[in-house]
Amino acid sequence: MKRLKAVRIILTLSGIAIVTSCQSNSASSKTNSHRAVSSDSSRYTLNLSDAEKNAILNSPRTQQIQRELEAYYTNKLLRTGFNGAVLVAKKGVVIFEKYHGYENSRSKTPVIDSSSFQLASVSKTFTGGAALWLVQNGQLSLDATLQEFFPNFPYKGITVRMLLNHRSGLPNYLYFCDSLWKDPSRYMTNEDVIRLMEVHKPKIQHAPGTHFQYCNTNYMLLASIIEKVSGKKYPEFMQETIFQPLGMHNTFVFQPGTIAHPHQTQSHKYNGQFEPDTYFDGVMGDKGIYSTVQDMLKWDQALYSGQLLNDSILKMAYTPYSNEKPGVRNYGLGWRLMVYPDATKNIVYHNGWWHGNNTVFYRFIQDSTTLIILGNKYDRAIYQSVKPIREILGHGDGEEAGEE
Repeated sequence: MKRLKAVRIILTLSGIAIVTSCQSNSASSKTNSHRAVSSDSSRYTLNLSDAEKNAILNSPRTQQIQRELEAYYTNKLLRTGFNGAVLVAKKGVVIFEKYHGYENSRSKTPVIDSSSFQLASVSKTFTGGAALWLVQNGQLSLDATLQEFFPNFPYKGITVRMLLNHRSGLPNYLYFCDSLWKDPSRYMTNEDVIRLMEVHKPKIQHAPGTHFQYCNTNYMLLASIIEKVSGKKYPEFMQETIFQPLGMHNTFVFQPGTIAHPHQTQSHKYNGQFEPDTYFDGVMGDKGIYSTVQDMLKWDQALYSGQLLNDSILKMAYTPYSNEKPGVRNYGLGWRLMVYPDATKNIVYHNGWWHGNNTVFYRFIQDSTTLIILGNKYDRAIYQSVKPIREILGHGDGEEAGEE
């Protein structure tokens, strides 16, 4: 997710540079030595036996992939100034895992397996999952209109489903709030954004249900709907319904102005300087969740296991809803999709960008391979690395996604 203005795009993209890593090899070795063994990891390997896990790890194909990933990571990704964590798994079995750089460049705290990163728009996969959990449990309808939750909301004909698949036509709050928010020293809340929309009625982008338009306002509204339906605050609901049951012990919704969590990473600009929070960071649902690569693997595996969402709900989530234009890329309910004639090759994924945080979360359904890259120092190479890594994993097709 990104906050954009024309001038800012120019400044941000023109400022990209190749920088050297901020961590020495000795620090990297120290980081890897701090990896913990998760006592509940067996829950998230699709019920594989020890023999099946060892067969994956010891197969010639896996060992070839590991060699190629190591070469790409060392010779390409690290040379871009990468600061973060990488994990690749096959059927929940981790075959490649690396940590590099610092949680905080000033304290020189190294990135380790419990380092939590701002997921940016990858947070939408959780907000979408939480909304679908309420649907599954009969507490929310995909066809409910926004006026059922916000009686004074001025935009008619928009449903929960349209929020999830980005077909609402609503304007992006990151664009219109700049001129309307009068107190930049105070964090905005979801309620503040909704109130501004009710009062000022910024122009809708297109008629509801007619076009796909990626919009952060949709997931801000979903978080507020989750609160109204559940009777709980969004951070509390997410913790109780998703993170805690799935054993995601280092995952949380961060509330700006509160004390940072242990091993919560600091956002950095491409040159290593801190990238501070802004008043937009008080808005939740479209961003704001922090997690680790290991916890993200638990999220991935829980979606295979049916532990949180059943097959019929997941089928809806992975259905492409925007077919006005031909092409591979599409959007489901909370997930970006790459859709192929052979549906077994479909890819379920989401990327994210917020401040200096770049995130990649790819799920190759065909063989249950997972790719997770989380960074806290701005680096476009994180997104650019997906294409060559897909080739290494045997899932290449020449298609490349953008930042989000």
